[in-house]
Amino acid sequence: MITPGKLSLWIGLCLSVLCSCREAKRPVPKANWDTYRKAYAFLSNKPDSAFYYFNEVVSASKDSQQVAMAYTNMGMIQSEAGDDFGAQESLLLSLKFLDEKDGKDHSSLVNDYNELGMTSFNLKNYGAAIRFYDRALAATADEQLKLVILNNKANAYREQKAYGPALNIYRTITGKTGKDKAAYARALTNMAATQWLNDPRYDAAPDLLKALAIRVEEKDEWGQNSSFAHLADYYTPSRPDLALSYARRLYAMAQRLQSPDNRLDALEKLVRLAPPKESRGYFVKYRELGDSIQTARNASKNQFALIRYNVQKERADKLKLQKENTEKKYQIDRQRAVIVGTFILIVLGVFFLRFWYRKRRQRLELEAANAIRESELKTSKKVHDVVANGLYRIMKEVENGSGIDKAVLLDSIDNLYERSRDISYEDQRPQIKPFHERVGTMLNSFATDRIRVLSAGNTENLWEHTNAGQQDELWHILQELLVNMRKHSQAENVALRFNVEGKKIHIHYTDDGRGISGTLKKKNGLRNTGNRIKSMGGELNFDTDQEKGLKIHITFPAI
Repeated sequence: MITPGKLSLWIGLCLSVLCSCREAKRPVPKANWDTYRKAYAFLSNKPDSAFYYFNEVVSASKDSQQVAMAYTNMGMIQSEAGDDFGAQESLLLSLKFLDEKDGKDHSSLVNDYNELGMTSFNLKNYGAAIRFYDRALAATADEQLKLVILNNKANAYREQKAYGPALNIYRTITGKTGKDKAAYARALTNMAATQWLNDPRYDAAPDLLKALAIRVEEKDEWGQNSSFAHLADYYTPSRPDLALSYARRLYAMAQRLQSPDNRLDALEKLVRLAPPKESRGYFVKYRELGDSIQTARNASKNQFALIRYNVQKERADKLKLQKENTEKKYQIDRQRAVIVGTFILIVLGVFFLRFWYRKRRQRLELEAANAIRESELKTSKKVHDVVANGLYRIMKEVENGSGIDKAVLLDSIDNLYERSRDISYEDQRPQIKPFHERVGTMLNSFATDRIRVLSAGNTENLWEHTNAGQQDELWHILQELLVNMRKHSQAENVALRFNVEGKKIHIHYTDDGRGISGTLKKKNGLRNTGNRIKSMGGELNFDTDQEKGLKIHITFPAI
């Protein structure tokens, strides 16, 4: 878990606020996915890794409550790292997946509103903090949790200098803590400090020392840390020697707790209270530690932004839709699983019809754009590329397409028939559609619900460095690689990256399938692919040392 004390850089009066902030209860995830458990395991000692895996959860999970909880934890991690604006963004995203009318979401809602109150407090937006705390109070019936939230709300009033409402809340808390000595000591400390702020003549020492004694008895080291800070502030005007003693105890406890923020607060007090010679040494430490904390927090903010950058932009919309339809879709899918087995042929007929209307225009454009294979290619290579791979693509489009009808299937077969007849001729048709769009269309045709095909660098500017002959060869090479992937690799993720370096164009192909082990055996498809690359003056390299997956690097001269 995140440490129970997110202690401030500011004045000592803020310490108890943030000390209590992490005491709010967290719901236990219902969907114990491996990724969520892994993220949760990293939460206490590797927050950056925890953030990464929580981000994976919000990208992949279909459980809206689990997504909301993952966003909440991401917000806590960001807040702990000092990224309060980023924390607010994550927490507000969490709220989108929760329903105030749904009782099972209330514990998550309470946590989100409390965290939003804390981040608003950190940003000195105390009015917003109070409003969030009120929403948290309205969403929970847990009396102990209400005391924590009320304490946070009172602290916000105190920072607004609204001491009357703050003291009323503290008095309410002290009367309801019962046997919870830690909660009583916290409220007593805050009440005494607030009364002193309201009236500097007020003798806060007895209550502050009483609270410290309770915290020592309860071995509440974070609470002791807060008491030392309050006592140092209280004694500074009247007994600076005693204030210095408490500041030193605060510094020692902060080092014991390994809390950089508390150390910084203690050093700030020691700079003011220590003798000049000693104070200079503390000032050097204060400056170095302050720079170190700021550097670490800036690095954390950048790291969080980088992790989020890699998530697909439409993640939130998809997950919001999943929240609305998850339960209904689950029931419908179970029924469909039974029905589909019986009516598979009828469903396929409907799919063919829908597919034909969607693909007809693309087919006509590709027919006008595709050039007849160059005359020097051998008939066997043409048969393999045109007939075999074309037939395989039609099979997979039929298998994975949604909305395919009979006319579409006949149209696709007719297209394959016409192209197979052209094998005997050298009919070269001009290409109309830009090559990068042809490549994109072809790559998308191999993507399914199970297989993701991603590409980068497939731009019009890149292919300006190639001629029509090279483009024709490359189209068949890429098709051959993807056909082999679909037939043999059992891959789920495929990535292609295109770029030009110097006078060469590079194509990097990667998948997470079975890969190639041992000696590479080049059958017709791979042999034809190799011949095509050689005819362009290029090279084709396979990485056979992969434990899993396949990497292929293709290079050829640019024009």
